[in-house]
Amino acid sequence: MVAVFSASGAGTATADQWSQFRGSRMDGVAEPTHPIRWDESENVAWKVDIPGEGWSCPVVWDDRVFVTSAVPIDTAGADSATEPEAYRGGGGRLRDDLTEVTYRWEVFCLDAESGRTLWRQTAREGRPTIPRHSSNTYATETPVTDGQHVYAYFGMMGLYCFDFDGQLIWSKDFGSYDMRAGWGTSSSPILFGEQLFLQIDNDEQSFLVAVDKATGEENWRVDRDEKSQYSSPIIWSNRERDELIVGGMVYRSYDPQTGKQLWQLDMDKGRSSATPLAIGDRLYVGTEFRNRGGADDGGGFLFAIKPGGSGDLTPSGDVTESEWVQWKMPRSGIQMASPVACQGYLYLLERRSGVVHCVNAETGQEVYRFRLPGARAFWASPWTSGDKVFCVDTGGTTYVLSAGPEFEVVATNEIDQQTWSSPAVVDGAIYFRTASTLYCIRN
Repeated sequence: MVAVFSASGAGTATADQWSQFRGSRMDGVAEPTHPIRWDESENVAWKVDIPGEGWSCPVVWDDRVFVTSAVPIDTAGADSATEPEAYRGGGGRLRDDLTEVTYRWEVFCLDAESGRTLWRQTAREGRPTIPRHSSNTYATETPVTDGQHVYAYFGMMGLYCFDFDGQLIWSKDFGSYDMRAGWGTSSSPILFGEQLFLQIDNDEQSFLVAVDKATGEENWRVDRDEKSQYSSPIIWSNRERDELIVGGMVYRSYDPQTGKQLWQLDMDKGRSSATPLAIGDRLYVGTEFRNRGGADDGGGFLFAIKPGGSGDLTPSGDVTESEWVQWKMPRSGIQMASPVACQGYLYLLERRSGVVHCVNAETGQEVYRFRLPGARAFWASPWTSGDKVFCVDTGGTTYVLSAGPEFEVVATNEIDQQTWSSPAVVDGAIYFRTASTLYCIRN
């Protein structure tokens, strides 16, 4: 058990930065130095309004915080206003009218101590090439930084590299492709070694691409037999090798240096929105259960994978374990929010119902399932700090759970604003983004 939950390496990632989605190790684990309790004024060091729209998460390197936004502009070129509509439990609507709106896709660099804007640069100006869902944004993908550059990806609007002084170094256009039902995009890039990896799944031609971080040139590209998916890839550094793990109705592992597929695992359909979780020598992957009469009906399974596999890892029939699959759990509750691990347990959040699932990470047995009192939907991914699990609902309330087999809510922290973005948590501070504001929360 100790080996399973030892810290995993991620190339150039360091534990004291929050350099990409879910942190530098891509596991949502933070040091236990930040506050447990806060609200819109208590333990708030600063707050600043961020123009435009964006569910992208902040990333932090030393004394700098980076956020991205899609800022609509009026005919005079001044900032205008749109923001995602509040999530009301289902449906939503197609916003194809927004393809007639002019936007600036922007990167903001803020001072981590004061919140002061150090620079604000435009990556691209123009009209969106695809529509989006009413509750999505045109800046949902989280940027990534290596301490010298920040790489901002805006889905079908391209990838942009800025240095820490705000100078554009290079940009890359991967083309524009239709997404399912006009929902828009969300998959964030990741950085490993000298390469950036992007999962560009869509309804026309899905592909996975590795880009040289210094030049933006493609090192390799592989086509994928998938339609629109929304999860982000991760690197799984286990005792055998480094693997690039990419979600879908079929989960796949690739060699990050060559793009060669190492193994695949059939998820029995479902939607891949939650990003996988790697903790040492265990990998946890799952898709959301769907039962709406669509082509992705099915899924809902959560798997624990052991390192070293090759070929097709899918257990046959009703088998729940095999040489490379430690366990298979049906109806796990995994949906939009990515899972976290704490004290030997996995935590998964349901999207609409405010329900949290606690699962024994070693056995795959559900320990408990409870509805968090008053919770709205969960889209942001939780994080862990010490022996506590932090879960942010769409209304901006953070539920703090005590890790372990007993369900206990130790704090409920309210910021009454629409929130889908997962916070960055580093150096004793929580950088908490709502639909309009970025908060710095610290003691």
